[in-house]
Amino acid sequence: MIDSKVLPIVEFCLRPVAKYLIKKKVTANSLTILGFVIGVSSLPLITLGFFNLALVVIIINRAFDGLDGIIARHNGISDKGAFLDITLDFIFYASIPLAFALHNPLENSLPACILLFTFFGTGSTFLAFSIIAERKKMSSSLYSSKGFYYLGGLIEGMETTIFIILVCVFPSYFSVLALIFSFLCLISTAIRLKSALDMLT
Repeated sequence: MIDSKVLPIVEFCLRPVAKYLIKKKVTANSLTILGFVIGVSSLPLITLGFFNLALVVIIINRAFDGLDGIIARHNGISDKGAFLDITLDFIFYASIPLAFALHNPLENSLPACILLFTFFGTGSTFLAFSIIAERKKMSSSLYSSKGFYYLGGLIEGMETTIFIILVCVFPSYFSVLALIFSFLCLISTAIRLKSALDMLT
């Protein structure tokens, strides 16, 4: 919901670092992969209860996610890069509920399962529509710089990042926050379904 407004601000802040990395011949794909490895290291950290350290690596992961996009747009967006970016992002997002379930199975397992179920809804509607949009040569005016059609919704990347930060700052409230976020994901899925059905024939 807020990605289109926040992403330009994030890009403005990260652009000096991106320019330096471009001069050093750092590729977008290498940043994507490195950022993913750093990000999923939060899984064992959260499982073991090192929430502050997990928060640090998550923020680094999100910064890398912004940097790889800037570099990709500078060097030319590739299909391989777009595939890596969205695939590794989704795996990273899914690792967070798993980590909290492993940390406290008794209290967190059910909310984590519900959250992962709703992630499937937001993810499948997002990816399925992008496939059809590519076939129909459709483009998004809000996210024209993306490597594929970016179907917006109530829950997008920035909202998911905010949720992940919140559960790391307030880990004892994971179950409550997860259920609230799951409800918002369900609403987002419904919105995307309606938008897609309205746009498709």
